[in-house]
Amino acid sequence: MPCYRCGARQTDPVRGASPWKRGVRAEAQVLICPACQRSHDLELDTCAACGATTLICRLGEIECRSCGHVRNAEENLSKEPPLPADLAAEVEAALSRVLGRS
Repeated sequence: MPCYRCGARQTDPVRGASPWKRGVRAEAQVLICPACQRSHDLELDTCAACGATTLICRLGEIECRSCGHVRNAEENLSKEPPLPADLAAEVEAALSRVLGRS
């Protein structure tokens, strides 16, 4: 899964904790790369109980990792969906690099 803001792809992890963070935006789990984490306008969903952005999405539920509040994922569908990555173009570019096409 690429970074929802810039489309960067995760590389093979090194030992230790990943510098990539998870979040929820428009009811969907997203990844945030280290570069985009420095931005203060990530536009992530927030917890209705405590306001934190440390949410996880699983099996139709959104859970806050800060306070434990759980809600159904369908409760807040008014926001726009996450930005889609142009996966086909990215795969084509990767194949061109690997196969030496110009």
